[in-house]
Amino acid sequence: MSKIEQLLKKLCPDGVEYKKLGEIATDIYRGSGILRTQVTVEGVPCVRYGEIYTTYGVWFDTCVSHTKLEYIQSPKYFEHGDILFAITGESVEEIAKSTAYVGNEKCLAGGDIVVLKHRQNPKYLAYALSTIEAQAQKSKGKVKSKVVHSSVPSIKEILIPVPPLEIQREVVEVLDKFALLTAELTAELEKRKKQYEHYRDKLLNFTGGTFEWLTLGDTCVITTGKLNANAMKIDGEYPFFTCSDTVSRIDVWAFDCEALLVAGNGNIGETKHYVGKFNAYQRTYVLHSFSSSIMVRFLYHVLRHGLKAYVKQYSKDGTLPYITLPVLSNYSIPLPPLAEQERIVKILDRFDKLCNDLTSGLPAEIAARKKQYEYYRDKLLSFKRAG
Repeated sequence: MSKIEQLLKKLCPDGVEYKKLGEIATDIYRGSGILRTQVTVEGVPCVRYGEIYTTYGVWFDTCVSHTKLEYIQSPKYFEHGDILFAITGESVEEIAKSTAYVGNEKCLAGGDIVVLKHRQNPKYLAYALSTIEAQAQKSKGKVKSKVVHSSVPSIKEILIPVPPLEIQREVVEVLDKFALLTAELTAELEKRKKQYEHYRDKLLNFTGGTFEWLTLGDTCVITTGKLNANAMKIDGEYPFFTCSDTVSRIDVWAFDCEALLVAGNGNIGETKHYVGKFNAYQRTYVLHSFSSSIMVRFLYHVLRHGLKAYVKQYSKDGTLPYITLPVLSNYSIPLPPLAEQERIVKILDRFDKLCNDLTSGLPAEIAARKKQYEYYRDKLLSFKRAG
């Protein structure tokens, strides 16, 4: 029997009491607006609602932003232990994301943030509010136009298990270990990415070389896809390459080859490598039928290294900036001997797999640890309910 189970048997033999946040709150209020232009390098620590989605995890102890008190008409503060909710967002599935502040400074809460004060373990509340069950409650009854909104009354209605503080501490200790492991793996991934970038920049810096330079159009045939984005099918059999970071699906294929796919707008210059049957969006450039003097994988690394900066410089302005075929075709490509290309590819592929492969390497390990954490989090926080 685990220590948590022993404590539950001793302190909560009839089950754990579930309470609404409005019942455990000693105070709950909205923050006061802090504009992006009012964020300063130094000053009073503050949190803007968007940072809860992008910057902070389940808990945090240091604010990344600051402002000046004279900028804020009605300053609203939060302190150690308070829970912050972002009540505006782009997704029903993530609305009212929350985080616990465990630092020691007195900080300012920006607009569209709700601050919850209480007498519980702050990390425990943060973990309890991140479960699938809690998020389902946060997502109820939200009206979506361009953005999704929650409110103080909605936050007050969220129901969570509230065991005695001794049990809360034990739950936090277990879940913090999972969080620490994930944080260590993420830090390791960041170090490996920097190492990868260092070797990539060094290996692909061909300044002063005596070898030949070609244009991209000399190394391969460049065509485009023919379809609009609305042609995609969620359950399609084949990959459908558009100009986004993700790969969609489609039920018909137009290409059956080894190819490099370059985004012509959207995420301009983003390059993917694929072998097999696929289809492509009309603004996606398909590079195929490569010259025998160049390795496809070498060309992939060259494009990943420098193409985005090039197309950013030469892209055409419009509602959505884009790169033209002539400009893309004129991108300069170094052509070292095939043996040197192979040596470079072997080194960079090892780093690429370690840093980016979702089936192996560090990203896969991090994803596995996150799933493990979420499983144990929800399991630990699914207490038998009193009564």
